[in-house]
Amino acid sequence: MRGVSYLDAHEKKEIGGMDTIMIDKNSYFAQLRVVAMAASGAVEPGPPGAAVAPSPVLVPPSAPSYLFRPISAEDEEQQPTEIESLCMNCYRNGMTRLLLTKIPFFREIIVSSFSCEHCGWNNTEIQSAGRIQDQGVRYTLTVRALEDMNREVVKTDSATTRIPELDFEIPAFSQKGALTTVEGLITRAISGLEQDQPARRANKDATAERIDEFIVKLKELKQVTSPFTLIIDDPSGNSFVENPHAPQKDDALVITYYSRTRQQEEMLGLQAEAPAEKPEEEDLRNEVLQFNTNCPECNAPAQTNMKLVQIPHFKEVIIMATNCENCGHRTNEVKSGGAVEALGTRITLHITDPSDMTRDLLKSDLQCGNTGARI
Repeated sequence: MRGVSYLDAHEKKEIGGMDTIMIDKNSYFAQLRVVAMAASGAVEPGPPGAAVAPSPVLVPPSAPSYLFRPISAEDEEQQPTEIESLCMNCYRNGMTRLLLTKIPFFREIIVSSFSCEHCGWNNTEIQSAGRIQDQGVRYTLTVRALEDMNREVVKTDSATTRIPELDFEIPAFSQKGALTTVEGLITRAISGLEQDQPARRANKDATAERIDEFIVKLKELKQVTSPFTLIIDDPSGNSFVENPHAPQKDDALVITYYSRTRQQEEMLGLQAEAPAEKPEEEDLRNEVLQFNTNCPECNAPAQTNMKLVQIPHFKEVIIMATNCENCGHRTNEVKSGGAVEALGTRITLHITDPSDMTRDLLKSDLQCGNTGARI
């Protein structure tokens, strides 16, 4: 059996032979990087039209016993799936390779790699093979030594990366998902900042110098001259930071699960149940409504005004007034704003002072089943 080279955290080893080999989690990630490189054909980017050696043709695997399986040197059936697809750089056909695997103490992922033998362009990214989790997750890692820089990290495109000591943040959906290390995250950020620096310097942009100073600070983090904090906040719950002591507790790593906010639900494209909005009730207390009617005396067209009034310590009533411009007839009527009460009311007033004569009086008029009122 042909051996598979992989690089461990401290030394390079060789896996081969027919003997059974136990693969632990630390060596797993190194093997995964090798398979990802093999899947991409190890194509280095070059100028358009540059000749690139074609990738070796991989034999399609036979029907596996299960879809996602851990990477193992003894598993000959685990091979990337090749799909011919369009290159978005030169618009000619390239090759996409997909590898379905499982990360120990985590979950299933899909490693995808595209390479174009015509222009040399290549791209590698990682996606979660599972659903969006019920809760978001936040990893807070305190980096104290160079060994912490080698921790493997699964960062989805919905994750936000922050380094509070530098007030540095990589927003969600600004980068594609990646399988990398803590050092790789920082290196990727440095590359992104350096990308447009030549254009900024050519335009004498004032921000170019400040960005150069910030890049120096990021490079100093890679040397771990002083401890710093790395926070990966993923609302989808599908990011991961390696615990080299698993299943034991890692004192440098804090994992927090939380419920997503409504904004995060919308960002992930989830159909969050929005609370039912109550229809706005039209406030009629400050409005006088008008409608056309006929004068009860001369039957000429007239106009009736209506207003809803709240009587203190009583209830809402509706005051209606009609004014006929033809004959000068005027009427006013008061109707209850609610239903007829279950019980009648008898009010007895003893008049003892002339001021009692100025009291407001609301008298209803019940005749022939019709309820009217006068003020």
